[in-house]
Amino acid sequence: MAPRGASPSGGRGRPAGRSSGRAAPASGGRGSPAAGGRPGRPQQSGQPRAASGGSRQFNSRGAGRTGRIARPGEPARKPEKTLGGEQVEGRQAVRELLIAGRRKVKEIWIASDLDVNEVVDDIVALARNERVQVLEVSRRKLDAVARSEAPQGVIAFANALPEAEFSDFLKRQTGKAPFLVAVDGVTDPGNLGALLRCCDGAGVDGVILPRHRAVHVTPTAAKSAAGAVEHVPMAVVGGLPAALARVKDAGIWVVGLDDASDRSLFELGDLATEGICLVLGAEGAGLSRLTRERCDVIVSIPMRGRLSSLNVSAAAALATYEIARARITG
Repeated sequence: MAPRGASPSGGRGRPAGRSSGRAAPASGGRGSPAAGGRPGRPQQSGQPRAASGGSRQFNSRGAGRTGRIARPGEPARKPEKTLGGEQVEGRQAVRELLIAGRRKVKEIWIASDLDVNEVVDDIVALARNERVQVLEVSRRKLDAVARSEAPQGVIAFANALPEAEFSDFLKRQTGKAPFLVAVDGVTDPGNLGALLRCCDGAGVDGVILPRHRAVHVTPTAAKSAAGAVEHVPMAVVGGLPAALARVKDAGIWVVGLDDASDRSLFELGDLATEGICLVLGAEGAGLSRLTRERCDVIVSIPMRGRLSSLNVSAAAALATYEIARARITG
């Protein structure tokens, strides 16, 4: 299922009044047809400003935003806990980064040989509105900096993702039962990103990640999530079993997903409509022993073929949407 806002026309977050056409390049500029250049680049004001490494700056740069400076005698603020994710790669991931507006974007790189694309046009227009500097750089330079396999010719550099407070996940909102997902030992960034994308689509309130022996937000995870890292709150805990004990103390059911269980996911019934924390284990190893012991219920996904289990992100899609379905119809 395509992520929200993925439609090129009329997509979510498009600045008001933006025309469907592209800005005409300056006379004789690099993008001018007369100069033999590629059309579709934003209009330049005068000569393009030279940037380091032969990159060229778009006319989207503005004054930017400044942080708050403590007054003399004012106590210093505690450093904010972050999840990483300073480098965001891929067109949809960068577009959602700008739409969400949760963190400051410092600079965006776009490959100079990139084909005309409406998503890229959206990125440039959104960056202009947010006064974010956009540079056109060579494909070679962009790929040298990229940390995912296919950055799609777009990289953004931003502040780190803020980490959610685990205690906030345990607070009940009026008329809404908590829906949490805990991840036990998932180390593949692509799987984590796809899992987060499922969580966003199914309406999960928060994701719990262990601090050790698990992957966090990397460029590959952010790209696989297609922007979901900007919308799904994530909290990092020192030990997952201890965190699950606190979840249970808060009156939230802890349901583990493991192929060794005889009880089917589709037998959860009314339990899915209550406060629930779904625990997903790593591929192969599944749930750790201590994590299993903290679960109230262990369920599995029935397998009708020859394979014994699904990829963790595919299992996350089935399980989260089964709970979402029960909540809609329950």
